[in-house]
Amino acid sequence: MPRPRQALLSRERIVEAAVALIDADGLAGFSTRRLAADLGVRGPSLYNHFATKDAILDAVADSITGQVDVSYFGTVDWRVALRRWGHTYRAALAAHPNIVPHLAQGPGRRPAALAMADTVYGALVTAGWPPARATHIGALMRYFVTGSALGSFARGFVEDPSLYADQYPHLSQAYRLAEHQQQVDEGAFTLGLDALIEGLSRSYERTVGPLSPLPPTDEAY
Repeated sequence: MPRPRQALLSRERIVEAAVALIDADGLAGFSTRRLAADLGVRGPSLYNHFATKDAILDAVADSITGQVDVSYFGTVDWRVALRRWGHTYRAALAAHPNIVPHLAQGPGRRPAALAMADTVYGALVTAGWPPARATHIGALMRYFVTGSALGSFARGFVEDPSLYADQYPHLSQAYRLAEHQQQVDEGAFTLGLDALIEGLSRSYERTVGPLSPLPPTDEAY
């Protein structure tokens, strides 16, 4: 039987299939055996490309991180860059919430995650932030974004008016939140991000120096 012209497997194909599997069944449903079955190969074949299951998970997490746009840093005011980064960061994670617990552990040795951290930190220091504060800001943004992507506040309430009517009178309309999930969750994220940046701006002016006013288009981003 002639050998195939192309290899059956590649790192990219494995990662793509792993993303689909984790999106569908979560981390609890992920296994190398299941992944190999989805790819139509034997389990040991995966280890020609990844040494361990965790290495596959790292590659999946890094592929999601690689979708985050950090090109704004160093080209626009740090406040604008943080706001734009926050929105693109959340969008990438919210599209694949099941991988977020693994991704939230930190960059480890993942190239895209390290490149993102390096870009953000470097831009903040260049903008005048002390190195320690730049580290804190990067960590703060990661906590905020990953936390917001882990689940939906709006979908945490059941669609049963009778549950709230008597015992929880202040939540009488909570059963309707699930209908407006996107508006509630995105609105809460935007409010929180704006509050973070406003607070950081005040801290900057106290510790570093005055800030120039932002153009209205950037304030409203």
